Amino acid sequence: MSSNPETVPAAAPETPRLQADHAPGAELFAEERKAKILEALAAQNKVTVAGLSRVLGVSGTSIRSYLRDLDRAGLLIRTHGGAIARTKTGFEPDSRQKEVHNLDAKRQIARVALSLIDDGDTLMLDTGTTTLELARCLRERRNLTVVTNDLAIAQLLEDHASATIVFMGGVVRKGFHCTVGVQGRELTAGVSADKAFMAANGFSAAKGATTPDITQAETKKRMVAAAGKIILLCDHSKIGKVSFAQFATAAQIACLVTDRIETVERTLVERCGVQVLEAKATT
Repeated sequence: MSSNPETVPAAAPETPRLQADHAPGAELFAEERKAKILEALAAQNKVTVAGLSRVLGVSGTSIRSYLRDLDRAGLLIRTHGGAIARTKTGFEPDSRQKEVHNLDAKRQIARVALSLIDDGDTLMLDTGTTTLELARCLRERRNLTVVTNDLAIAQLLEDHASATIVFMGGVVRKGFHCTVGVQGRELTAGVSADKAFMAANGFSAAKGATTPDITQAETKKRMVAAAGKIILLCDHSKIGKVSFAQFATAAQIACLVTDRIETVERTLVERCGVQVLEAKATT
């Protein structure tokens, strides 16, 4: 009779499960619950301690312990009473991770962006893998002045015979081959550029152009303020997404260059006065 699950009260297993959370040999169960938490985050973008405790059948203390472990591992962001998905607003892949993501799209975007540059232009060139692809194309233009905070872009353009490179100083963000900080921001205060080509981790009509790092956002704001025309280079994976810190409203963006954009999103950003250019596949 004990083998029949219907004869066991629903609450009976609860106490042993709670006691087993930190018991010897229970690590597998804890890891399984952590996996369930990450699955819930992927589907819902945020979770609460109370909700997880109810669904997983363990105490709030145990849930907070799991969230703390996952936060330390960089897999989520703990909040008061729960957690949010790091991939939505707080996570920022480093430059090596970005380089291989949507590379063909970034090259297509760069070719369209190049058509917006004239000989003799003064440019603000933001850090990013799409702007790096644009920098590779700049040998087709002459007598450029390029202001950048990207180490790889500055190194690439150093051999450009007719380009003057102005590098923004500051603190190097390790893993992101760029500088941030007051030194670079002070430099932009005395500079005027024809165009700024900016990168973003997210762009939407409601929240504008956003990035996960607030110090990076401050540097980007200064670059935006120094330029007469703001051009955002953004592949489709960033459209409609929102990251932590805004550096430009949609109304500040004169032109969005992307590989593709949904009709609804396009309509929304065009209502903000943004010109949308879609790069066509080369194959």
